[in-house]
This record gives sequence, structure tokens and C-alpha cells, in this order.
Amino acid sequence: MATDFSRTLSLLRQEKGISQRKAAAELGISQALLSHYENGIREPGLAFVVKACGYYHVSADYLLGRTLNRDGAIIDAEELYDSSAEKGTLKGSILATLQKKLVVNSASLLFDVLGKVGSREAITAAGEYLSAGLYQMLRSLYRRAGENEGYFSTAHADFDAGLVSADMHLSQVRYVRALDEHAAAGGEFPRLDAESLSAAYPGLSQSTAQVLHNVDERCRVLTEKE
Repeated sequence: MATDFSRTLSLLRQEKGISQRKAAAELGISQALLSHYENGIREPGLAFVVKACGYYHVSADYLLGRTLNRDGAIIDAEELYDSSAEKGTLKGSILATLQKKLVVNSASLLFDVLGKVGSREAITAAGEYLSAGLYQMLRSLYRRAGENEGYFSTAHADFDAGLVSADMHLSQVRYVRALDEHAAAGGEFPRLDAESLSAAYPGLSQSTAQVLHNVDERCRVLTEKE
């Protein structure tokens, strides 16, 4: 079963933008063994952990999942986990903070990159798309909290029928169209490979890689059930 160590090891390699074969060779082990480490099938020895920390320029505490800071500032496990259940789970407030960091950092990277692209239409559409998603989350929370939905100008029935979702999808259409038009006009795009993003956004790129990985994993699970 995958652990914080195995997930982090895999994400660091993907962020570096290199193949498993190349990483294994440079770390002095076989590709099969690295695959076992990244998938949580086998646990490495201390020598490999030390070598991997040097290779990916992170602390052992970060690699082992004891901190979110690459340089190694420790977070006490008792502050993170609720051990009242049979299997410890992240406390709600901490989980909210971690999710906020992932979303805010990824959005910051997105809009910074879009600013370099320079398409006002794409920037506006991206903002509208994300705003519509937040609107839906907040309105659903507002309703469950028993508040008066008269605060919102969109009718209750229209919201339930998917009007805001429709607006969100149209924003995505406008976003893709704006990027296509920018490309057709010969506009430039910054490099988005893992190594370039890591160099330009050393903190934000980590969150973005995690967001992309999380979504990919959920989609993989969905397709496996089909």
C-alpha cells in the first residue's frame, strides 16, 4: 500500500520531469526496485533515503512525510492527526489548511502563467470558471447551514437545475477558445514541463503537482471501475 514516502518519492520524480528508468540509474538502483519504492511495495534502507534526499534536494523529514516544508520544519504528528478513530485521520482544521494550500498555490501558479501568456480573455475565463466552482461549494454550504438563500440572486430552482454549472462549462469553452486563438495568432506560451515549473515556482509547483496527481488518481479509480 502506498505511503507518504512512496507518494512523495513518485511526485518528486515527476516534478523533475524524468523517467523512472533515468531516476533509478542516477540513484544507483534498478528500475524495478525504484518502482517498488514508489508504489509502496518495498521499503528502502537509510542509505537510499539519504541518496534520494540529495538527488531531489529535500530533507529526509519531507521525503518521509513528517513535514510539508522541503527544508525540514517538523510538524508534530499529534497536531495533525485525530487518533480517536481506529485509524488516525487528519484533523478537520489541519486538512482544511492543507487543501487550501494546494488550491491557493495552484491557482496562483495558473494565473501567474496566464499573465505571462497575456491573453485577457483566457485570464477572465479562468477566473469565471474557478469562481463558479467556489460559488457552488459556498452556496451548498450556505444551504446546509440553514441560512436564507435569498442572499443569492440566482433562483433556488435554477441553481438546483444546474444553471451555475452551465456557466462554469461555458467559461471553460471560452478559456480553451482564448488559448487556441492566442496560439493561432503566434502568441508564445511559457515552458510548463516539471523542471521549468519547479525552477520558476519552487514552492507553488509542488502543490500543483500534488493537485494534478490527486485528480489523475481519482480519474484512474473511476476508469478502473468501468
